[in-house]
Amino acid sequence: MIQNWLALNVGNSRLHWAWMTDDTLRRTWNTPHCSIETIELLTESRFTFEDVSPANLPTWEVLPELWIVSVVAEQAQLWETYPHLRTIALDQIPLQNTYFTLGVDRALAVWGAIETYGSPILVIDGGTALTFTGAEQQRFVGGAILPGLQLQFRMLGQKTSALPVIEEMTLPDRWAMTTIEAIQSGILHTVLAGVQSFIEDWQTRFPQSVIVFTGGDGHLLDRCMQPRSPKLASQMIVDSNLWVWGLRSIRKRSV
Repeated sequence: MIQNWLALNVGNSRLHWAWMTDDTLRRTWNTPHCSIETIELLTESRFTFEDVSPANLPTWEVLPELWIVSVVAEQAQLWETYPHLRTIALDQIPLQNTYFTLGVDRALAVWGAIETYGSPILVIDGGTALTFTGAEQQRFVGGAILPGLQLQFRMLGQKTSALPVIEEMTLPDRWAMTTIEAIQSGILHTVLAGVQSFIEDWQTRFPQSVIVFTGGDGHLLDRCMQPRSPKLASQMIVDSNLWVWGLRSIRKRSV
């Protein structure tokens, strides 16, 4: 029997949704964080979403399974009364050698990457935090965390009196001639140099590893890295749905 179900990734900045039919991804979209009132309306309306999601979502005859992974405890708790809820914790992800404070979102993304592209694998997630997560043979090898691009741009504008908040990220010449381009240059060129350094170090350990960019700024990071490292280009992939593939794998193991 064909079954529709929903996947929900509660991120620091927004909610990431996916509509699945068995193992097939049908649609993804994002919404702001929900209030308890919004969740009640969504449940009562069987996830019609009205104006907060794309059109062409199914008309649910019954409430679907909802599989949640969350890094925001307060948001996840709002769903606790949902009748068909499955919340994924770190210990449910079959990734070995993890530490207990490893973000469940990082573990799920790298597990989805392993299931999709094999290992060794390096996942670079350009989200609110910019993270590097490496794995080999279903075993967590290690990683790193720093503020994401959007966060760096916002904080520089908010915490300094003379500098603007910049919404658009484009890669200018390194030696900029305007304040806006100087901020773009400083953040982007420095971050890209760090990303390249991490990739090169990883490849000294695992030369055949695939490099996967994911997250909201994954495409930007990949696009900017291509001319910097042409030799790496053939090993670099962009996949914003790693968390979906991870949840799909875990669901298949449990049913």
